Amino acid sequence: MMWVVVGVASLFLLKAGAAKSLVPSKLQSMAELLVEFIQGIIQDTMGPSGKQYFPLISSLFLFILFCNLLGLIPGTYTVTSQIIVTGVFAIGVYGLSLVIGFKLHGAKFLPGILIPPGTPGWLLPLMIPIEIISQIARPISLAVRLFANMTAGHVILGVLVGLTITGGLLIGWLPFSFTIVLYGLEVGIAFIQAYIFTVLTCVYLGDAIHLH
Repeated sequence: MMWVVVGVASLFLLKAGAAKSLVPSKLQSMAELLVEFIQGIIQDTMGPSGKQYFPLISSLFLFILFCNLLGLIPGTYTVTSQIIVTGVFAIGVYGLSLVIGFKLHGAKFLPGILIPPGTPGWLLPLMIPIEIISQIARPISLAVRLFANMTAGHVILGVLVGLTITGGLLIGWLPFSFTIVLYGLEVGIAFIQAYIFTVLTCVYLGDAIHLH
């Protein structure tokens, strides 16, 4: 399913970029909006220095988005509903932020992320453990948030579909109507979760670049 997602996303971008017309087609307009949207996220969270990470951020956003959307098609598999997948992405993103931080700042990086500027010396014994816990929580929350949202939505959809089938013509229409509404909601959640994961990725990389 991950290869299917990569294939569909790649086909979308290739088709959108094939006809570079002054008056864009609907597909080209959609791709341009996505590019501008991702560039806006990077600019707002990382500043001008974040432009070099555009290929990584855009690939991550599109992969998660297409995983979420294609997983809504009956009979397919939602990759992002597996904690191992979201966990690998979260650990990879956080690990990359540490590598970038140490590469740019050297030994100053560790105190730079653990001690906010202007912190009084007497607060350090309290501040440092709190910052360490918050750093450890970053990849955990990043992975669990995406996994939990995608899993919960599909579980509810599965229950409603089951109730529709067992309810028959008499009361089956009620859970079926909820299923239609929830499907629309899940499409929105697919975009929102891809957006949140991308924003937090940019925030973590931005913190590594600029420190506190």
